[in-house]
Amino acid sequence: MKQLVADLMDKGVVDTTFMVKDKVVATAKNGKPYMNVRLVDKSGEVDGKVWDNVEQLSTAFVKDDFIHVRGTASQYMGKMQVTIKDIVYCKDSDVNLADFMAVSPIPQQELIAELLQVIKTLENPYLRALMQGFVKDAAFLSSYASAPAAKGMHHVYLGGLLEHSLSVVRLVDAVVPLYGDMDRDLLVVGALLHDVGKVLELRYERSFDYTNAGRLIGHITLGVEMVTDQIRRISGFPDELAMLVKHMLLSHHGQYEYGSPKRPKTVEAVLLHYLDDMDSKVNGVRAHIARERDGLEGNWTSFHRMYNLNFYVPDEQEVAEVLSQDPAADVLSAVTADTHKESKEEPLATSPNLSLFE
Repeated sequence: MKQLVADLMDKGVVDTTFMVKDKVVATAKNGKPYMNVRLVDKSGEVDGKVWDNVEQLSTAFVKDDFIHVRGTASQYMGKMQVTIKDIVYCKDSDVNLADFMAVSPIPQQELIAELLQVIKTLENPYLRALMQGFVKDAAFLSSYASAPAAKGMHHVYLGGLLEHSLSVVRLVDAVVPLYGDMDRDLLVVGALLHDVGKVLELRYERSFDYTNAGRLIGHITLGVEMVTDQIRRISGFPDELAMLVKHMLLSHHGQYEYGSPKRPKTVEAVLLHYLDDMDSKVNGVRAHIARERDGLEGNWTSFHRMYNLNFYVPDEQEVAEVLSQDPAADVLSAVTADTHKESKEEPLATSPNLSLFE
């Protein structure tokens, strides 16, 4: 069985295979070379340090290769790292890819089935045809169901893009009934397509990284191009509706400083921006907490650079003890006791003494 990043113990022996996410060879102050290696598998990432035989070991592999590592794990400044003594290159045929790529906890076929069911609920024939045009393309559907939602912020695992998109759809269906004049179909299509360009922006065959198109064009523009191409294939697609759909994609980041070409200027676009942002942030924060829960010192995570925050994590045992108590039952018990006590006291003279009238 493969030794996972999540299972590494302080002062424990490391003798397992990882995928190389990053590799940097540098020179220390004493003039000796050293190497930093970012090692990953499906359970997480860990930094590896090579201090000896750097020149020899650095030529054995490149970024995105699989390598068998022998060394020792240790805690350094609150995080685990591996001091590497030996590295052996591994062929793709020697490893199981499922051990190295994080995958959505929801099976892919369940996500696809939910997607197809959502499309059936669309009442607008043009929007339904737009989505059907996407999903009937087997190559697209495979990519859409496999891609991560981001490289590092949220839903960073295979299937993350479709999981995130469907999660925003569920938020749409939870919120739309609260307002009487929302275009539910437009919002659902916006939820499904707002990040569709990420199938071209991201590379996810091994590690998650940006493609050349992702770096030079970006998922928003790529997504609008994909939607425009599909709309051209639908006879009579209304120009106004096409404009509203594309505005949803162009404005879903909300602000110019967050990479949004346009700011949201319809009620549906405003709502999509906030629901997308909420789902992204909740997933990102929960993933950060999950990565650090076992190694927490106290109740606080390490500083999250993207959110610019540390996050408080309640003690699970304390929470369980609190939840096991029923304050309502205590209040009810007290009220019952008071009522019983009052029933033993002399009743107040609130009615006439009927014996006087007998």
